[in-house]
Amino acid sequence: MSDMLVSLLELPNIEQLYQSLNQQGIRIQRAMAPDKRRIVNWVREHFGDGFSGECDVAFSHHPISCFLAVKEKHILGFACYDSTFPDFFGPTAVLESQRGLGLGKALLIRSLEAMRDSGYAYAIIGGVGPVDFYKKCVGATLIPNSTPGIYRDLLGPDSEVCTPK
Repeated sequence: MSDMLVSLLELPNIEQLYQSLNQQGIRIQRAMAPDKRRIVNWVREHFGDGFSGECDVAFSHHPISCFLAVKEKHILGFACYDSTFPDFFGPTAVLESQRGLGLGKALLIRSLEAMRDSGYAYAIIGGVGPVDFYKKCVGATLIPNSTPGIYRDLLGPDSEVCTPK
């Protein structure tokens, strides 16, 4: 899978999406250290060891580089950045039952906003699955010759990292 490049200089304003999610009782929030085990275990249970390993690394940063979509203290989705490499967005995933609500877009843009606020002008989205999603949401473009990308030297199968269980 290829990597994509996205400019952080002109991210779309999605305040209305954030408000709509809030009205549904869904918050996009930064993960907190006391919840680390619960979050990493949740990611492992729903999306596999590869994603959970990267999520675990997000807790080593200050501030923590993981955002969650949460409703009534239940995790619906997550997004990390600066986990496998600096300036890389991902991994990210939303429960299949919660897709179509805009959670993926909200988690993506909230993470990219945090990256921009940390001083990045551009971000790399590593090992992209839904190319059209990233093009549509943030105008990301494919990086030529980026396949197999950063995951080429994994010890386990690629599908373990990039495909939900």
